[in-house]
Amino acid sequence: METTKCLIIGSGPAGYTAAIYAARADLKPVIYEGMQPGGQLTTTTEVDNFPGYPDGIDGPKMMEDLKRQAERFGTITRWGMVVGIDTNKRPFKVSIDDGTELMAETVIIATGATAKYLGLESEEKFKGGGVSACATCDGFFYKGKNVAVVGGGDTAAEEATYLANIVNKVYLIHRRDELRASKAMVNRVMKTPNIEMVWDTEVKEIVGTESGFIKSLNGAILVNRKTGKERKIDIEGFFVAIGHKPNTEIFKGKLDMDEVGYLITKPDSTATNVPGIFAAGDVQDKHYRQAITAAGTGCMAAIESERFLGEQK
Repeated sequence: METTKCLIIGSGPAGYTAAIYAARADLKPVIYEGMQPGGQLTTTTEVDNFPGYPDGIDGPKMMEDLKRQAERFGTITRWGMVVGIDTNKRPFKVSIDDGTELMAETVIIATGATAKYLGLESEEKFKGGGVSACATCDGFFYKGKNVAVVGGGDTAAEEATYLANIVNKVYLIHRRDELRASKAMVNRVMKTPNIEMVWDTEVKEIVGTESGFIKSLNGAILVNRKTGKERKIDIEGFFVAIGHKPNTEIFKGKLDMDEVGYLITKPDSTATNVPGIFAAGDVQDKHYRQAITAAGTGCMAAIESERFLGEQK
């Protein structure tokens, strides 16, 4: 059975950065890229906030660059999903969805988190063309324009107030008649003059135009849950802020995680509760969820893997 010093589960900025550092440390890492090689950034058209790209870069191109860099130093990249892992003893026995198994002396989990969406067909259509789940990532593109944010918790309130500093107007749409956010965040929202609260409302449809591969969102049709009355708002950006779901199903009952499913790592570390298993990127970060912070923790995980192996010797 194949044995590797360092197995990386998942790709994206965290996984590929971990691979770069692990390969340069001669750990000869093997990375299984998962169902979405490159992670969430492969669904983003332009990335403007990652250092080193003064003119911006397409998300898929950036991920391809990171992958090539990892492979340059000897990383073995493979298509496939890890579907099982025995965390009871080292080396860890890992099962792949094609039926193969391998042993790993250390494991870096970089499976990320998946943004929750409303489930509208039109929402799916305009992803990358006006629909986003990250105001910090994409808000800049809507400077001086009208946008909408959907949600009622702290994340929605934070996204709305962040966008209010950039855009002309923010519609904050919530299906209830009060926000679930903390009192401090509610006060910030209410004191922001260019945020309009849209209470008791759900989104029926997102509308826009299509020309070939170019999609341009220009509005949303809303429905008041109490009266059934429909209303159209003119917007160019639509931000969904109803939460994220960490991709940690296969680790339940095996690794410590919080009530939502984010992996818990030790302070100032990427180490999980199982020695030799590390977590990097959005799978353990519910606060920042940025490419650059994911890459940083990927670096940390690789360094910690190398040190762990050195200590075992």
